[in-house]
Amino acid sequence: MKYQGVFFDFDYTLGDSTPAIAEGYRLGFAALGLDPPTVDQVRHTIGLTLEDGYALITGDHNPDRQEAFCRTFQHAVGVKAQGERRRLMIEGTTLFPGAVELLQALRDTGVRTAIVSTKPGDTIRSIFEHQGRLDLLDLVIGGDEVHHSKPNPEGLDMALERLELRSEHVLFCGDTVIDAATAQAGRCEFCAVLNGTTKAPAFERFPYVHIAQDLDELKNWLKV
Repeated sequence: MKYQGVFFDFDYTLGDSTPAIAEGYRLGFAALGLDPPTVDQVRHTIGLTLEDGYALITGDHNPDRQEAFCRTFQHAVGVKAQGERRRLMIEGTTLFPGAVELLQALRDTGVRTAIVSTKPGDTIRSIFEHQGRLDLLDLVIGGDEVHHSKPNPEGLDMALERLELRSEHVLFCGDTVIDAATAQAGRCEFCAVLNGTTKAPAFERFPYVHIAQDLDELKNWLKV
């Protein structure tokens, strides 16, 4: 194993929160008097900030309406949600096949593991805690824990610093070109994972060391 650390994006890389995110979008659009987006439209926003996802679907860049959408989303299924709606995000999120096995194998070989995501950090930690697998992660850096969202490498740099790793010793894995650009900006090698909506050709304009069809194939490629 050439890497001392393997870092991951979360949504559509390690896990799938589509049902909760789609419900948050539905309620957020309804609060603004908009027709609900399709699940496929929502899937193509996953990995973006909520503001950018709203703008992608609607073409509306009005900051007040973006903020109103985000506020409704967060109270509906996000960090400010309560009861059943909060459980939809935490308990309704599934880890992809091979995620646990990959993370466990990395831990067993002494490789440090971290998540760097636009998703709130406490949400990710709660998802893994619900699964009983928070022990598989050395660190989580959520989008609410940085000042600048990906592809700015702030979160990646923070993870490197906290785990005392050099960028040339770390592989960053993600499902979008935003993740590829983040790795490039953070001077880490990049592996694409095709669990999301981005197809392999989209990564050709970025440096990468591998494109994995899924997490089992990534585990095999890493030889862990």
